[in-house]
Amino acid sequence: MRKKWFLQLSTVILGMTSFMLTSCTKSSSSSDDDIIGNWKRSSEFEGVGRTEAVTFTIGTRVFVGLGYDGTDRLKDLWEFDQSTGTWYRRADFPGVARSSAVAFAVNGKGYVGTGYDGLKKLKDFWEYNPTTNTWKQVADFGGTERYGAVAFSIGSMGYVSTGYDGNYLKDLWQYDPVNDEWLQKASLAGSKRMDAVAFVNNNKAYIVTGINNGSYLADFWVYDPVANNWAEKRKITSVSDETYDDDYGSNITRSNATIFVMNDKAYLTTGSTSGVIGTTWEYDITNDTWKQKTSFEGTAREGALSFTVNSRGFLTTGHNSSTRFDDLWEFFPNSDQDDDDN
Repeated sequence: MRKKWFLQLSTVILGMTSFMLTSCTKSSSSSDDDIIGNWKRSSEFEGVGRTEAVTFTIGTRVFVGLGYDGTDRLKDLWEFDQSTGTWYRRADFPGVARSSAVAFAVNGKGYVGTGYDGLKKLKDFWEYNPTTNTWKQVADFGGTERYGAVAFSIGSMGYVSTGYDGNYLKDLWQYDPVNDEWLQKASLAGSKRMDAVAFVNNNKAYIVTGINNGSYLADFWVYDPVANNWAEKRKITSVSDETYDDDYGSNITRSNATIFVMNDKAYLTTGSTSGVIGTTWEYDITNDTWKQKTSFEGTAREGALSFTVNSRGFLTTGHNSSTRFDDLWEFFPNSDQDDDDN
């Protein structure tokens, strides 16, 4: 992994081909006036700095836990109250400590499973009840033991797809919490992958980015759970379609990134393309187009988490080389950069 180099210049102008900067400041901006957005530092995550943790949101309650602090895999769970910026310790995860797991929320409960404990890949799954602050084990994941997968929920069902079990994967499994059972669904139609990102909008799930045998992937897919099928969206690199003018280049492709949704737009940021990056892109879900936004203004990283609560998007944790982070940032996509809120 490339070592990061930190910007100490008061103003840095980023050209469209200069996106591999590994740290940004408020005064770092593109010469393109269309690139806007502001990252504002918020209340730090109260647990130890970590990477490849999990998060799930139940109503307005956000939960963050597990992951790897550089020495140990972790089992702690924290709740974030975004109205006050306060973090609260909750009941520890009772399974083996792990990183690179997945999580989703269904019917007022959180579900955590799969991952890597430092020795082996995992497939056990656990349910968290926020009302009683208790955990219980549920049916093991229906696919193979894996890590680096993605998860999401639609309606009353949870889903897990992709990842790595010694082979790159593209299978999709649906979890029914009422019957505590897994059912295999239509596999992702695109490339096998690990360390992708997934998000849900209007009861459809989107999977994009990730890596397969050293290649950063450009195919982009949406899943319809009613029809149980996948449809391809525009690739996230430049295309030869003359009616579709873009300058995407290779600046969106990445692995181990994070993504969150606000107001029918998704925001992809951080990750790695042979080195950690902080570039941020806005995906217009309706028009299937991408637009560059202000790069993440903390230290660039991979393995971060993001979440949306009350239409507010946040990013926390992750790592760069041997550094694990506990900072928390909120993103304002339509605001100009503010030099005074770091």
